[in-house]
Amino acid sequence: MTVNLWVNEEHALAYLRERDTIPHRVDALEVLCELLPPRVGRVLDLGTGDGSTLALVVAARPGATGVGLDFGDEMLRRARDRFAGDARVAIARHDLDEPLPGDLGDFDLVVSSFAIHHLAPARQEALYAEVFAVLRAGGAFVNAEHVASPTEALHHEFLSSLGVTPENDDPSNRLVAVEQHLTWLNAAGFENSECFWKWRELAVVAGTRPAV
Repeated sequence: MTVNLWVNEEHALAYLRERDTIPHRVDALEVLCELLPPRVGRVLDLGTGDGSTLALVVAARPGATGVGLDFGDEMLRRARDRFAGDARVAIARHDLDEPLPGDLGDFDLVVSSFAIHHLAPARQEALYAEVFAVLRAGGAFVNAEHVASPTEALHHEFLSSLGVTPENDDPSNRLVAVEQHLTWLNAAGFENSECFWKWRELAVVAGTRPAV
């Protein structure tokens, strides 16, 4: 049976309390920022949470406007508080289990950080195609993601690095190998798809919609 603990507000709040202790998480976000296109008019953040990644992007590209999508009440409240009074950013409710809304418009950049892996693999693949569809020609998709280890032993080592036992592993995670993410990017039509950084089960994958 599929379990999604992220519908539980306390689970989301626990993540916010603990995320800064995750080894190399900051490194992943630094790489995400390195991969931003030089010019960004509009950016979409999938599973924006409290808006921290979207804030990094609009700080790095001050001319950009942004849209952040999430489904949790507490995360939405925190993201809206973060961007209160900032006309550049809109925060909207959307569950990524459902297709992206048809009225989003198009974007120069789509980002996500440690959110998509909570979806069923088939939905992850479909979402990659939907991201391609909302990107403008030459636009980029950059996903800092939790990916699968190739062996159970390596997965347990990763959990140990977080101070988590296998019995307390998050059942919400629907992890797939980084190679699968690249296959999905290529199948959706992205070019220059690559894993640009990886540490154990943390990775940054990205691709670009062809300019023509």
